[in-house]
Amino acid sequence: MEFIGNKFGLIIFDECHHLPGPTIRTAASMSIAPYRLGLTATPEREDGGESILYTLIGPPVYEIYIDELKGNILAPYITEQIFISLEPEEEKRYSESRQIYTDFIRKAGIDFRNRNAWQQFIIKTSTDQDGRRAFTAYLEQKNIARTAVNKFKMIWELINQHKDERIIIFTADNSTAYKIGNTFFLPVITHKTKLTERKLFLEKFRSGEYPVLVTSRVLNEGVDVPEATVGIVVSGSAGIREHVQRLGRILRAQKNKQAILYELISENTSETSISKRRRQHRAYE
Repeated sequence: MEFIGNKFGLIIFDECHHLPGPTIRTAASMSIAPYRLGLTATPEREDGGESILYTLIGPPVYEIYIDELKGNILAPYITEQIFISLEPEEEKRYSESRQIYTDFIRKAGIDFRNRNAWQQFIIKTSTDQDGRRAFTAYLEQKNIARTAVNKFKMIWELINQHKDERIIIFTADNSTAYKIGNTFFLPVITHKTKLTERKLFLEKFRSGEYPVLVTSRVLNEGVDVPEATVGIVVSGSAGIREHVQRLGRILRAQKNKQAILYELISENTSETSISKRRRQHRAYE
C-alpha cells in the first residue's frame, strides 16, 4: 500500500472485520482514498475492534441479517443443539482436571470477565509450578469435552442420517479434526493442508466424490460451497462471529435446499456456557 495508496479514490475491503488487526489496518491507514466500502457478514469482534473498523472505513450504511435472507437469497435453515453425555471415566477425569484449573484461577485472582485475563493466566502458568500443572489440566479438560466417545458416536450417526447430502464437520483445533478424519476415513482441511490438496478436496466435495469434509477453522470464511447442506459443529470458540460464519458455509442457495447446523455439546462441561455465549445472535433466535 505504500506504493499504490495514492492511486485510487475508492477502496473496497472484503471481509473487513479483519481490518482492525494491528498489521492489516495499515492497508487502510496508508491509503488516501476518500471513498471506502467495507463488506462483511460479521462485523462483531471479541476484542471490541469495531470502533477501529468504523474509524478506518466509516460508519455502517446498510445492514441486513441472515434470518431476513433465509428462504430467498440464502437457503432456509434450522439449527439444533445436541447435548452429549460423558462416559463415567471421562466425567471423572474432566472433573479432576477442571478442579485443578479452577482452583489455580481462584488462587491467582484471575477474573475472566477482564479482557486481559487470558494473558494474566499464561504469564502466571509460565512462572509457577502449580500454574504449569493448571495449564496442563486446562488442556486436558478441553480435550475430554471435545473428543468425548459419545460425540464420535453422534458424528457417525449424523453422517449416516445425512448420507445423501454434503456435510462439513467443524472443530476448534487441528488434533480433533485429524482424529475425526482418521476415525472415519474422511478428508481433513487445516491450515497445514497444501493449497493444491485443499483445492482438490473442495473440488471432490463439490462433485460429491467426497460427501464429507472435516476442518478446524480454515473453512469458516472465504470459501463457496453451495453443495453443503449440513454443518456439524463438534467444537469451537465462544465467539459469535465464528459460529455465524460456520452457519454461513451451508447457506448458499440451491433449488429445494434445506440447510441444518448441528451443534454437539458435552453436558456438564464448559462447552455449555460456550454454546450459550456464541449463540447470542439473532440468526439463532
